[in-house]
Amino acid sequence: MKTLLIMVGKTTDKHLSVLVDDYVSRISHYMPFDVSVIPELKNTKSLSELQQKEKEGELIIKQLHPSDTIVLLDEQGTEFRSIGFAQWLERQQSNNKRLVFVIGGPYGFSPSVYSRAQMKISLSKMTFSHQMVRLVFAEQLYRACTIIKGEPYHHE
Repeated sequence: MKTLLIMVGKTTDKHLSVLVDDYVSRISHYMPFDVSVIPELKNTKSLSELQQKEKEGELIIKQLHPSDTIVLLDEQGTEFRSIGFAQWLERQQSNNKRLVFVIGGPYGFSPSVYSRAQMKISLSKMTFSHQMVRLVFAEQLYRACTIIKGEPYHHE
């Protein structure tokens, strides 16, 4: 199974960017994994939040294939413990050609992106910046890979 992480906007903090890149490299040892960055919209001062979400949503949907399983990182999503997420990921690996995780912009997702998604995952009941979510999710995806392989990265 191929896995893709779509992110709206580049990671602007160089320290976070280095850490995210490190986890992306680690994940790639376990599965085919790519990251796609959708450029931030220009001149958003004249756009409402809904208009911004709609424009970002169009760019997200252009990257999706009809057979993709789409998972949004969303505060209203299902919460997992790390082992539960690893078990869920392992089931997805045997049932899907391509699994796509999406981290939206600062205002979330458009209705069209929500309607295209099969699932929403929340990383916490707390709110993180969409920049920080990249690092937390990349680490959790890496952790899930090590749990699936029975490696000692994760401790109970």
